[in-house]
Order: sequence, then C-alpha cells, then structure tokens
Amino acid sequence: MNTRRLGLLTGTHAVNDLYQGLVPALLPFMVLERGYSYTAVSGLMLAATGLSSVVQPLFGLYADRHPRAWLVPVGFLVAALGVVLAGLSQSYLLTWIAVALCGLGIAAYHPPATVAARTAGGASQKAMSVFSVGGTIGASFAPVLAATVVGGGSLSRSYLLGIPAVAMGVVWVAVNAQRGAVASHAAAAAARAARARAQVLKPHNDWRAFSLLVATIVGWSIPYVTVLSMLSLRITRDLHGSTFQGAAALTAFTAAGAVGTLAGGWLGDRIGRMGTIRCGYVLALPAMAGLVLSATPGAALACTAWLGMSMFLPFAAQVTLAQDYLPRNPATASGITLGLALSVGGLVSPLFGLLSDARGLGVTLTVVLCVLCVATVLALRLRNRTVQVMAGEAAAA
Repeated sequence: MNTRRLGLLTGTHAVNDLYQGLVPALLPFMVLERGYSYTAVSGLMLAATGLSSVVQPLFGLYADRHPRAWLVPVGFLVAALGVVLAGLSQSYLLTWIAVALCGLGIAAYHPPATVAARTAGGASQKAMSVFSVGGTIGASFAPVLAATVVGGGSLSRSYLLGIPAVAMGVVWVAVNAQRGAVASHAAAAAARAARARAQVLKPHNDWRAFSLLVATIVGWSIPYVTVLSMLSLRITRDLHGSTFQGAAALTAFTAAGAVGTLAGGWLGDRIGRMGTIRCGYVLALPAMAGLVLSATPGAALACTAWLGMSMFLPFAAQVTLAQDYLPRNPATASGITLGLALSVGGLVSPLFGLLSDARGLGVTLTVVLCVLCVATVLALRLRNRTVQVMAGEAAAA
C-alpha cells in the first residue's frame, strides 16, 4: 500500500465532493437572493446530478483508453470553477451552465481517481474505504462552508469557495513535482510491465456479472435516496418528533454511513469482499423494517443509525468488485457504478414523492423495504472475482 499516495487521493476526494455538496447547499441562498422557484431549483439539481451521472461512464471510457493523471486535479478544479461562477452569475441561464460545468468536473474526477486509489491501496479493501470516506467528509462540510461564506445574502463572495480547490491543486503539483523524473521512469516501467502482463493474462470483462452488480447497486440507491429525502418528514410528521430530532436523524444517517464505509473496508480485509457485501445487505433489512415499524422518534433514530452503517458496509467492496468484473475497463466500471447506477435513486425519487402524497410515508417506506429485499437477493447471487486469481490460473495453464 502506498499510504502517501492514498492520502493525497483521499484529500482530493474530500475537495471534489465538497463542491458536489456545495451545489445543493447554495440553492436556499439563491432562492432567497434571486427568487428562484422550486422548478428552477429542480432544474439546477438536474444540471448538477443528472448530467454528471450520464457523462461519468464516458469519462471512464476515456480514462481506460487514454490514462491521464491530470484528469484528477482538472476534475476538482473545474468543479470549483462551476460553483464559483454559479454564485457570481446573475442570469438563470448562466447559473445553469455553471452548475452543469461543476457536474462535468465531478464526473471527470471520479473514474481516474478511483482507479488510482485502487492502485495505491493494493489488495486492501480498507484503502478503498478510506478513499470513499474522504468524499463523505468533504460533502459534510459543504453546508457549513456555504453558510459561512455566502450567508446573509452575499453570493457575491462566492469566489472564496474556490480556495480549497486551488490549495489542493498546489499540493497536487508540489507532490507530483517531487516525484520528478524518477516517477516518470517508474511509470513507464510499470506501463511496460502492465502491457506484458496483459499479453500473458488476457483478462476478459465479465459483463454478465457486472450487470448483476449494477442491478444490485440500483436496488441500493433507491432506498438510500428515499430515506435521505424523507427521513426528517417521517420523524416530524408521522412520529410527531421535533425539528431537532429530524435533523439529528439525518446527521446520524450520514455519520453512520461514514463509519460503515470504514468498517466495511476493515471487515473486507478479514472476512473477504463477498462476505462484507452480503453482511451489509442482510443487516440492512431488519434496520429498514424497524424504521417502517417505529412508533417513536427515539426508535426511528436508532434504526436510522443501524441502517446507515449497514448500507455502507458494502460500498468500498462493490467498487473494487466492479473493477475486477471489468479488468480491461476499470475506470468505466467506476464511472457506471459510482455515477449512473447510484443516480437511479435520484431519478425515481419524484415517483416516491407522489406515492407519499397519495398514501403516506409509511407506505412509501414499505415499498422501499421491498426494493431493498430484491437488492439483497441479487447481492447474495454475486460471485467474487480477482485479478490475483486470474493470474494464478494463467500461471497454472
């Protein structure tokens, strides 16, 4: 494990996802200062998330065919530029274009950065979990940073939001400059070795297994987004909890997710990747059922923390498994699993909103529980696949 390289990449992930979180964090200030309607706000979110999710696999294809390390810093710098321009733009059209630019930067960052983190972490699942938590930490700071910089109707100060990206860009250049010619020589040697190894192993992409994994992640995404968007309403309206209890539940869900991601990496190194994935889905079922059946805010809060940790146990393992299913296109695998598959939950969330209006949150969460049951069944059908096993088979042949 290259801990120094992994630490640098984790830092870039925190900065990149900071800007992913700043887009929704800035929307309330735009509504107050510019008078945007809910339709206009929905359009900005579509520009930020929908476009990013669609083009992320395309960046993965490009990164597989033409590996470029500069995509990592360019990605989070472009994302920062988009956020800054969105804050400074006066017209809605320019704001929409700026938010879309932010989404493109985020999409360009994730595929090459995830592959680089996998390389730096070696065979450790814990390494990928650390990298993933970096993004969670960055996104969690977004509301605080937005309120500090532009609070009180001061979107004109949005240029200050670009400071974290510029600082991380300087760190990236400084660290890579130290590697110098030695790193270039080592990279060239590694590329020659990789080409020679590929000629011997000729690993093939298992698209059928990858499709099953994508379906599993889609079944994960729908409960995650639905719970994230409706949890506060469930506690405050259905269970008659306070606003503070609703906010505490959201915080517990996010914090437990970060803990679950780290625990999943630790567990994956000890019981194996597939055991971690199955364990996460199986444990999430009773937690989701408990959230549906909870009669008090306290019980719902406990089930929420359990659910957040359980759902994120498989997160890092699913990313590395996707890359091993598509060994010839690891960046594409990352782009599809982290972008397109995870976005499905957001795309179908309006349908669950309509269901909640018609039948109530209890019915919606029950349907979501059924979706999670299907995802669990699919997760139990997943099979492991590693490059190391393929190398052993080739050597034996």
